[in-house]
Amino acid sequence: MKHVRYLIYFILCVFLLSACSTNQSPDHKIAPFSFKDQDQQSFGTDDLKGSIWVASFIFTNCETVCPPMMFEMASLQETFKKEGIQAEFISFTVDPKHDSPKVLKEYIEQFTNDETNWHMLTGYNQNEIEEYAREHFKTIVQKPDTSNQVIHSTNFYLVDEEGYVLNEYNYIDESYVDEMIKDIQDAL
Repeated sequence: MKHVRYLIYFILCVFLLSACSTNQSPDHKIAPFSFKDQDQQSFGTDDLKGSIWVASFIFTNCETVCPPMMFEMASLQETFKKEGIQAEFISFTVDPKHDSPKVLKEYIEQFTNDETNWHMLTGYNQNEIEEYAREHFKTIVQKPDTSNQVIHSTNFYLVDEEGYVLNEYNYIDESYVDEMIKDIQDAL
């Protein structure tokens, strides 16, 4: 009798846990923002409504991963054009004290000649971007006091037309572009 009671309790717990999770989505919504882009224009979630977008975290003094990330983002921008995929590209600086709109403008021009759908954002302080990245992209941004380098994610984040993060991709992974395109097609 005791074993039957435990079995019933176990089945009930499994049922309750599965019932609790059926309405939960693995996606999370990006909170509204409005920052300054490389053209010193306000740009934010209101401008992105109804658009698929790809986000990244970079900084212009980066000595390691940011230049390859920027080249890859430019390549992704070209691939999307060829595939007829309408998307916006958003790069949040993780060093806002240094990366003014003017600095970001000079930086992006090293990687693309088409800024119509690529916005490099600043206009917040270090604590704000660290919290924003953690709370909305579930990633770390941290600037140590002893270095001019910033610890940050090297992933690209796909955000749907309603502002939900659909997936994140390691730009080094050879299959990430195909996966991203499939995820976009599935979302449309």
